[in-house]
Amino acid sequence: MAKKGRKYSKTSAKKVRGAMKKRKKGTLRSGRSGRKVKSRKQAIAIGLSEARRSGAKVPKKKKSGRKRRKKRSS
Repeated sequence: MAKKGRKYSKTSAKKVRGAMKKRKKGTLRSGRSGRKVKSRKQAIAIGLSEARRSGAKVPKKKKSGRKRRKKRSS
């Protein structure tokens, strides 16, 4: 079995760590609205998006939304 590499780069881990610290300090703010971020998950998402922008190795975003249903042919 082949050995797999890192899924997330060290740089992306640093960005997430930084976002978490900002959240704890109370200075992390969300995008357009500029509201204070309280959610842990949102802080992680902000850190990952910053890492993506800087070109770090981060997996693609998962597509969310409605699932499509297949039409039955009779």
